[in-house]
Amino acid sequence: MAGITLAQAEAKLALYLSALDKIILGQKVEIDGQALTRANLADVERAINSWAVSYTHLRAHETDSYLVC
Repeated sequence: MAGITLAQAEAKLALYLSALDKIILGQKVEIDGQALTRANLADVERAINSWAVSYTHLRAHETDSYLVC
């Protein structure tokens, strides 16, 4: 299990939101060595939801990190 900080969650959320914008415009995006295109929109949306939950949880509980299972 790895600890996730608020800053990490915020950065990943921003990264995937930016990727979504680019993919919608027809651009190819690479995150963590994986090329993402319109075919990956569902994966990107799941990642956004996951990072949004992590970010919201950390903000709500005013903690530096929590464990991801």
